[in-house]
Amino acid sequence: MVKKIISSKTELLFDRGHFSGYGNFSLNFEFVYYVLDPDYSIYMDNQQAVYLDIFEAFEKAGIEFAYPTQTVFLEKDISMPANKIV
Repeated sequence: MVKKIISSKTELLFDRGHFSGYGNFSLNFEFVYYVLDPDYSIYMDNQQAVYLDIFEAFEKAGIEFAYPTQTVFLEKDISMPANKIV
């Protein structure tokens, strides 16, 4: 899916894509492609287009992105009555 998106851009040359490892709460993938024009604006335009196309393709396929979350549990301190806490 990602290779197809990158390859569809005329100013990009897809090189490779790999599963690169595990994050704390993620599966990490790395995709390498070359921008055939040295202009930085062209690079940024294409990078944005790739990211947005990936997001749209994942959405259409029902693939959801995980958002980082953290749950904090607070234990009530029973050493001092609640009415004494300032």
